[in-house]
Amino acid sequence: MFPEMLTIEAVREAYANGTTPLDLVEEIIARRHAATDPAIFITPVADDDLRAAARDLMAGPSDLPLWGVPYVAKDNIDVAGLPTTAGCPAYAYDPAEDAAVIARLRAAGAICIGKTNLDQFATGLNGTRSPHGAPRSVFNADYVSGGSSSGSAVAVASGLTTFGLGTDTAGSGRVPAAFNNLVGIKPTPGLVPNTGVVPACRSVDVVTVFAGCVGDGITVRAVMDGVDAGDGFTRPAQPVGIRPQPRIGVLAVAEREFYGNAAYEALYDAAIARAESLGATIVPFDYAPFREAAALLYDGPWVAERLAAVEDFYATNAADFDPTVGGIIGAAGRYSAVDAFNGRYRLEELRAQVAPVWDQVDLLLLPTSPTIYKVADMLADPVTKNSHFGRYTNFANLLGYAAIAVPAGITPDGLPGGVTLIGPAFSDDGLAPFAAAMHQAADCGMGRDTSAAISALDATAIPKGMIALAVVGAHLTGMPLNHQLTDAGGRLIAETTTEAGYRLYALDGTVPPKPGLIRDPDGAAIKVEIWALPDAGFGRFVTAIPAPLGIGKLTLADGSAVSGFLCEPHAITNAKDITDFGGWRAYCASL
Repeated sequence: MFPEMLTIEAVREAYANGTTPLDLVEEIIARRHAATDPAIFITPVADDDLRAAARDLMAGPSDLPLWGVPYVAKDNIDVAGLPTTAGCPAYAYDPAEDAAVIARLRAAGAICIGKTNLDQFATGLNGTRSPHGAPRSVFNADYVSGGSSSGSAVAVASGLTTFGLGTDTAGSGRVPAAFNNLVGIKPTPGLVPNTGVVPACRSVDVVTVFAGCVGDGITVRAVMDGVDAGDGFTRPAQPVGIRPQPRIGVLAVAEREFYGNAAYEALYDAAIARAESLGATIVPFDYAPFREAAALLYDGPWVAERLAAVEDFYATNAADFDPTVGGIIGAAGRYSAVDAFNGRYRLEELRAQVAPVWDQVDLLLLPTSPTIYKVADMLADPVTKNSHFGRYTNFANLLGYAAIAVPAGITPDGLPGGVTLIGPAFSDDGLAPFAAAMHQAADCGMGRDTSAAISALDATAIPKGMIALAVVGAHLTGMPLNHQLTDAGGRLIAETTTEAGYRLYALDGTVPPKPGLIRDPDGAAIKVEIWALPDAGFGRFVTAIPAPLGIGKLTLADGSAVSGFLCEPHAITNAKDITDFGGWRAYCASL
């Protein structure tokens, strides 16, 4: 009745064929009881409570965006009716209301099936720092699951649920994705609210999504987006586009470190080759200043922020902490307020140092983790080996970036590895099409189902917070003014034509040369490109357009209307009619 991986598409298809949320809940209950990893959940929703939730859902409207879609939540995220423990039984409390993200998911019709295990107080990248045991990679139980969002990743990869919520300070929403063949969506800090989340480092934490594919993860994240009055760190999105054939920054040879894991290095090389085959331009860059920024998270005063999150509890209950977690949090006392300011100053210096990289590239492609370790090896050296996992993740939230982790393949030893696409703040939707293409091209399925088909993401959809614009001349890809679109965060959506009712003219005396598009019932179809521009960028772009050009409504070949360039009729008096060329690019080629 249901495939191994319960994607949103699979769930919706099952419902369309007559299956009900109650049927899905029964399937989940059966799978949960058959699960072989006992450390996934801290508090599963009781079987009868799940059935009741399904019945309640079926009694209401069925057109909700996530109607009947099951999920799990990391146990530092409040879910009303379930205790929040943050992986520490002595810390447990019963939240009076849902976290902001849970409330939004509930309103969208999603069904929470339980609270999942984590590295205690979200402190760790490996998944072994919990009194509830260590979840394991779904590919080999000898190996760590990754953390701190360990249980959520394993629940999704095991086919127990459609998506899982994690949190990410240093990489906790990305490393478990890599170790379980999943996608990890790490939003720009501030895009998704943390109200009702036990923080690790409140100023940089983000709620994340584990899913089988990029489309599912983006769909869920979009439901959770938005400013919340309870979280002063949330901020309105200012979407940034990523061009379809991006310039991608990759590690220079001198900055490569895989800690002896040649198989993971080979997966990274293969991912670079895939990116190039998808049309990307590969640009080696200097990772050193990013690496120094990453080091600030654990070797700088941000460690003190971990104590700030649990200061009162630590003062009375230090003995209840996992020894490694307690050691990290207890060490916060060595940092002073002066250290905190100096750390912030250094971070801003590093932000300035890395800024030129973004003039050369549109996104970075990095190993999600340079290696993976067995549980026994991690327990024998818990601090050093954990730090290896964060070498290419720790900087992202400190610098305010968006990231999407995707599977990169399976090693000859049968272990999954991943890569992460990292973009500027609010490039969350802009990263998605290329991230989805990378996952699809890796051909390694999702979760433990390595043969599962990966659906392509609809790259023609206009992301939320962006406006479609048709360009016809000097702003076309490769033309002299195209940079005005990309500088404004624009993203190429499609190439198409107008309906057969336009004429195109080469205007006289414009620099650089520009065409003018005029409505004419006796005209022809003219080639155009459709771009998506962020709302604010669209306004600035339109304001700067010189006469005799302006923005009006064009009718496309499919009958739809879109904002696009039109010309004032008086300007064509001395202009050359070039309609027969079918477009500006063909006319320029004729010259």
